[in-house]
Amino acid sequence: MTEDTRYFISSALLSPERAAEAIRCHWGIESMHWVLDVIFKEDLSRLRRGHGAQNMALVRRLAFNIVRAGRGKRSIKTARKAAGWNPDFLAALILPPR
Repeated sequence: MTEDTRYFISSALLSPERAAEAIRCHWGIESMHWVLDVIFKEDLSRLRRGHGAQNMALVRRLAFNIVRAGRGKRSIKTARKAAGWNPDFLAALILPPR
């Protein structure tokens, strides 16, 4: 068994429990951004004018949440590809169950 020590700096006055919660929340957000960049290739987007960048960011996050919620045991990458290849799987993701 190994033990790691990490130090964090914050100007907020937090209890140890609240500080741990804030740290976990931060890494959850970082994890989502990693998925958006690696799986959805967000950093490669060339949209710069008008509202295109914001609109596509919203669409990517919507797709991310839909795929994450309905992927079952598949990885997000595999579920995203399956939705592109299989219209029945895509319909199961976006349509309410009957």
